[in-house]
Amino acid sequence: MELITLKSFLLLLLLSFHVPSDANQINTLRKFIRSHKRHVSLHTEPWNEEAYRLRSSVYVGRQDGLMKADKIGSLPGQPQGVDFDQYAGYVTVDPENGRALFYYFVESPYNSSTKPLVLWLNGGPGCSSFGYGAMEELGPFRVNSDGKTLYRNKYAWNNVANVIFLESPAGVGFSYSNTSSDYITGDKKTAEDSYTFLVNWLERYPQYKTRDFYITGESYAGHYAPQLAYTILSNNNNSNHTKINLKGIAIGNAWIDQNTGLKGTYDYYWTHALNSDETHAGITKYCDFVTGNFSNICYQYQDLGDREIGVIDNYNIYAPLCDQSKLNSVSTASVKDFDPCSSNYVHSYLNLTEVQKVLHAKPTEWDSCSVVLDYTDIPPTVLPTVKQLIASGIRIWIYSGDTDSVVSVTSSRYAINNFKLPIHTAWRPWYTSSEVGGYLEEYEGITLITVRGAGHTVPSYQPERALTMISSFLQGKLPHKTIESHSS
Repeated sequence: MELITLKSFLLLLLLSFHVPSDANQINTLRKFIRSHKRHVSLHTEPWNEEAYRLRSSVYVGRQDGLMKADKIGSLPGQPQGVDFDQYAGYVTVDPENGRALFYYFVESPYNSSTKPLVLWLNGGPGCSSFGYGAMEELGPFRVNSDGKTLYRNKYAWNNVANVIFLESPAGVGFSYSNTSSDYITGDKKTAEDSYTFLVNWLERYPQYKTRDFYITGESYAGHYAPQLAYTILSNNNNSNHTKINLKGIAIGNAWIDQNTGLKGTYDYYWTHALNSDETHAGITKYCDFVTGNFSNICYQYQDLGDREIGVIDNYNIYAPLCDQSKLNSVSTASVKDFDPCSSNYVHSYLNLTEVQKVLHAKPTEWDSCSVVLDYTDIPPTVLPTVKQLIASGIRIWIYSGDTDSVVSVTSSRYAINNFKLPIHTAWRPWYTSSEVGGYLEEYEGITLITVRGAGHTVPSYQPERALTMISSFLQGKLPHKTIESHSS
């Protein structure tokens, strides 16, 4: 088994957004997992508290005048009437190696001086928070099918917060390093660089130093967000730099534990009529999801289960695939009807010379997911880290679009059940626009919430419901439990 399957899986499968899934991709997923289990050098054990405490002082560079330099007048092709400020540029996290992370920042058009600060992280690892999170999901704009113009997303999260989209680690999107060895990376380096980014970003934008701060993200950000959160908490007592006012994390369709993740995937397949009773019985009988020690016959049944699905988008099992023959046609843009070819439009837009210039980005051949990273540090679980965060008292929500089979709501439920937490609010529906937006269950220290009809990238498919969900999260309250209470 070649070790390249590690990168193939992580880049192409955990977050191969909106690329139609097929049997070969799913086979690669299974091959990676086998490699991951058999080559222990490919991952570390779960971090202990000391691992989050930085061993050396954090680099803090001079930020004078850089906020003004990063301001964007207007993006090429943006619609009329934009009523908020936006910024983009680089924050150096290692001047010796020349390592810098790219960010895009949008302030709220409504009372931005009092709104909280939210960081968004996409996963992969190795996929772009700007290309996906900002341009296809929760950002203020979406890209038209011409690949040159933008239209407004009225359900953007900057309606309720000031939002930073961070491309990390270096080598993702526009983020880069002048030292090639920096592209041999992993969870620990990503957390440390993201923390260094935040400390420096807050020096560049000092008006946000005392603002309530939240970390959000999806998929492999199920690793990134908890690890960054605990890095912040472990280093906030360092008097040499700014204390970050972390209040909570919200992670969507989050890959947080390998064993429960896999068990959830195959149980989701069967309960959603994606494979046969016989295959499910074989997986149940021969696969030990407690220890993760899988036999060859277990892998054979897993492979069979993957093949039985056929050619669908595994990240949204009910969504249409991108029709390549229609890519050159002009379509009517609609936020509520997500275009499965959106990634193609974003790729075209972000490779326009005039767009990269306005973004203050280094001229580059931008791609949605990095092909240069060698990702070697991957703990098989971050459940111990989440447990530490629960003990810290910060707000923790795990949300799930319920049509994603890859990192399914079933997997999230199994992961949370590991904690055996008391239930504070029993399972119930929540409402938005007089419809069920999803379901929730509040435990002591963590909340599980689903978004009905959403795939892996929740805000892409259900933008209004996603905005209701994140608004409730930021307010520290559960969404409305009846149509009547929503209407009032």
